[in-house]
Amino acid sequence: MSWIDDPAFTPDAPFGPQTLPYGVVPGGIAVRVGDRALLLRPLADHFGERLAPLLTAPTLNPLLAAGRPLWSELRAKLVELVTATSAPRGAELVGLDGAVLPFEVADYVDFYSSRHHAENVGRMFRPDGDPLLPNWTHIPIGYHGRAGTVVVSGTPVVRPEGQRRSSDGPVFGPSRRLDIEAEVGFVCGGPVATRLSPAKAVDHVFGVTLVNDWSARDIQAWEYQPLGPFLGKSFATSVGAWITPLEAFATARVTPPPLGNDVLPYLVEDRPWGLDIRIEVEWNGVLVSRPPFRTMSWTFAQQLAHLSSNGATVRPGDLIASGTVSGPNRDERGSFLELSWGGQEPVAVGDAERTFLEDGDTVRITATAPGVNGSVVGLSEVVGTIAPAISEG
Repeated sequence: MSWIDDPAFTPDAPFGPQTLPYGVVPGGIAVRVGDRALLLRPLADHFGERLAPLLTAPTLNPLLAAGRPLWSELRAKLVELVTATSAPRGAELVGLDGAVLPFEVADYVDFYSSRHHAENVGRMFRPDGDPLLPNWTHIPIGYHGRAGTVVVSGTPVVRPEGQRRSSDGPVFGPSRRLDIEAEVGFVCGGPVATRLSPAKAVDHVFGVTLVNDWSARDIQAWEYQPLGPFLGKSFATSVGAWITPLEAFATARVTPPPLGNDVLPYLVEDRPWGLDIRIEVEWNGVLVSRPPFRTMSWTFAQQLAHLSSNGATVRPGDLIASGTVSGPNRDERGSFLELSWGGQEPVAVGDAERTFLEDGDTVRITATAPGVNGSVVGLSEVVGTIAPAISEG
């Protein structure tokens, strides 16, 4: 029993008391309870002098900087408050509308951790070669994205313009092969640190959210050699409005599939941090894919260990994303590039067939993970609708 009267606030619902993700709504920092948000500013006095200032800040960044002991203390107190039979003094429940990007993104790094995705792309782009490049099973491949174009779920995605290859040389114009990448993102915090081991990296991950790293495949194909993704990726990256604490995923831990070779000592995990997160991708309301995150070969702990191995820092507000999540089956592919096999196999989207995104199309990505005692843990949805290119609008 709880004083919160919301049918979506139960252990068998994604946003019950086992989840408690953090976000920022017009009233300030809040925790999601079912289909409502509990404002934390009015409850600050219940949390003591160390936590109270963190809950009255305009974003989650001061909380991110506070570190694991205070994160755990806050979560324990929140569980106590939301599961009580009577409302705490000052409690105020509000709607979820108006949620904004809950933290200021410091740096953004996108990885490439799905073997199935990497092999699918390799078969399409290098049909006469090995689909998997030789470094892939030894190193977490990644690239630096743009923190300034990370946007909250629901923000319209304007079709990007750029250079594309044509039979007469490069042309400039709107992307014709606009795509998604269904990913899982990890929001970093704790003290600024470098050269993290995988074990220590875990203490620098505050929570988990869903990511859609929108991709213009025709722009990407022309520009990515020899240095990799640039304008084909940097125009928009959507993230969920609510950050689910890493502690909520304790029951969801799994061992990733084997790489087929030993990794260097700095990437070895004593107890791996693979996660059994079940993702669903809807295209204009039609479920088109169920990518399984448990098939990812590299964990977030290994990614952070590699990212910081050269002396680069991990700091509060850093966002790292897993890379496209794809499984072995066609209906488990996390990008439309793969689902349509490079545009050759149209995807049934209701009464229409699609290969890549058209103006007005909407993509919704959701996910859950197993929780304690049969409960489910929710991740905040990521939704985006395609708006016409500026030159066409």
